[in-house]
Amino acid sequence: MKKIGILFGQENTFPQAFTDRVNRLCGPGLCAEFVMIDQALQGQPGEYAVIVDRISHDVPFYRAWLKNAALTGTAVINNPFWWSADEKFFNNALALSLDIPVPKTALLPSFELPPDTSGRSFRNLRYPMNWDAIFAFTGFPAYMKPYAGGGWKDVYRVTDKEDFFAKHAQTGQETMMLQEEILFEEYYRCYCIGGQHLHIMPYEPRNPPAERYKADFRPGPALQAAMEHSILTLNRALGYDFNTVELAVRNGIPYAIDFCNPAPDADAASVGEENFEWVVDTLARYAIERAQAQRFGRDNLTWGAFVSKGAKRRRASSPRK
Repeated sequence: MKKIGILFGQENTFPQAFTDRVNRLCGPGLCAEFVMIDQALQGQPGEYAVIVDRISHDVPFYRAWLKNAALTGTAVINNPFWWSADEKFFNNALALSLDIPVPKTALLPSFELPPDTSGRSFRNLRYPMNWDAIFAFTGFPAYMKPYAGGGWKDVYRVTDKEDFFAKHAQTGQETMMLQEEILFEEYYRCYCIGGQHLHIMPYEPRNPPAERYKADFRPGPALQAAMEHSILTLNRALGYDFNTVELAVRNGIPYAIDFCNPAPDADAASVGEENFEWVVDTLARYAIERAQAQRFGRDNLTWGAFVSKGAKRRRASSPRK
């Protein structure tokens, strides 16, 4: 019996609905359940053919356990090795290389020194930074946000130099980005599953949280095609099995604002009945496909085009013996 497990935290509606849907659809020889861990031993053979990871970004123990499971052949959704390496500043740079429009973005050193460092640790950093050049690049107003992590946490809107310096002083040891403000006419939050299944949701981030998925706009054919291109290109390059991309539309052009959400919101009360049904059913069917293709003893992870191309170049340039 092959097993599909889901690893999760405080959420309730999605994990239960996902396991129920898999068990309804999968047929004999396959089942879904909540992951249970009672020991973590190096190299221990995997118990699960597939694990959907919803929580390891907040629990380092889970992330290390998942890497060990992946090594023995579990197909982890999403790849824990890439998820551990990924962050939003790199994502923006990668998007530019793929000709995907993104806001102008600068990386900022933390206001306070990280633990176990001193001023001598930063002798390669010119200080003060060339703030005028940075501000000219992004412009004002701008948004300051953490360079990694998800959710609308620790995000500041800054209106000028003085406002920036006052708010940067509140960020402590967090590494931040300064990002051009995109004054948008429409905004969309888009699920992408398996690098091919898309669900584009009108989203109004200026509304109260309970009202954000109740937006009164819809994309026309040209905008729909442009968004689909951006979503698929980004997710295939990054290699995420399950992700959301947020797109702000300015003058008809969709700008990718945030596309590093490998544990996206999927709560029924938050996303609404129609969106919830889509994400539960699509991820369940995708997990079943991955379980059917999975074989223990081999790599069953998804690797994005960025990593895969680098590995191919390295193999091609290695001296033959």
